[in-house]
Amino acid sequence: MRSLPLPLALTARLTPVAVLACAGWALSSGPAAPAAAGDRPAQQTPTGAASAPSSTAASKSYTAAPAPCSSVPAAIVKSLVPGAKTAGKEIPSTDTALRRTCSWNALKGYDYRWLDVSFEITGSDEAAKKEYQQRVTEKSGGGPVPGVGDAGYSVVNLSTENKQETREGVVLIRASNALVVVTYNGSDFETKKAPGTDEINKGAIKAAKSAVAALRPGGSG
Repeated sequence: MRSLPLPLALTARLTPVAVLACAGWALSSGPAAPAAAGDRPAQQTPTGAASAPSSTAASKSYTAAPAPCSSVPAAIVKSLVPGAKTAGKEIPSTDTALRRTCSWNALKGYDYRWLDVSFEITGSDEAAKKEYQQRVTEKSGGGPVPGVGDAGYSVVNLSTENKQETREGVVLIRASNALVVVTYNGSDFETKKAPGTDEINKGAIKAAKSAVAALRPGGSG
């Protein structure tokens, strides 16, 4: 069965959604405010002065992004992107310690699928919460993804270009100071229809669960 050329909208996805991670993120933060004094009296130094409270580091669990192309098992890649090379292709990043993305895409017969998995490590839990809320606000119309990370959100949209439909799902998960962003889309070039909302949403969430499990406290996976 012959393969058909990709429409412009899908060809443009060669610059994946994860490049948004490079758009001016503040990925570092200063130390947190000094810890509050406890109920116990401060211990006296030999000179009679109370010892000063020490400041605590900003709360975070992850210091580096894991290897993105090994974050999704080969069996899941095969089911979501039939015909794709399971090794995937890592997208160049300006800072691989903090931002890493892998993409898989394939045209099998007339069915096209694309999967992106991106890891973004912020300087603190608070920074990740702020970025997460901002992105959820920008992608209105979706719903929560319970039971994955500290917070999860998914949204699915349908677009049409030259009568060709493409349906794309985005899942955003926050786990401590890490954000996991999964983008999954598909088209059928024979019928010009897109796969169903349920198929795309469940596929994106499945990949997101695997990606979150690949996070490793204190280092890369």
